[in-house]
Amino acid sequence: MPARAYNDAELDAAIAAVSAPGRLQEAQELVIRAAPSLQRVLASALAEGGWFDLANEQAVKDATGGEDHETRVRAVRTLLAEETRLGMLVGVAVGLGLAQELTDFGRAETHTEGSAETHKED
Repeated sequence: MPARAYNDAELDAAIAAVSAPGRLQEAQELVIRAAPSLQRVLASALAEGGWFDLANEQAVKDATGGEDHETRVRAVRTLLAEETRLGMLVGVAVGLGLAQELTDFGRAETHTEGSAETHKED
């Protein structure tokens, strides 16, 4: 988790910054490289959270079981949109966790390198 809580203004500024064209290129390349592993983590997080359990199965049956074609189409579209939003939100949580792990790893590595340099000077 983050070292501190962020206020709404900081969060809005960060969202605006990552919305800039080309700003996410490096992150997208990282995600492409890590996609298989990230997919497993996302699937595990969704399963552990119970997001796609029996209630979801019932929602699929309800969406596809109606008599009226237009009603079924609307229900399926709504279900897909809800599942997409849910997947994105859980994906963001996974991304935040991954970012924190990488930050911690970088700090530990920097600390280790700093210790090695200190010992070299002795």
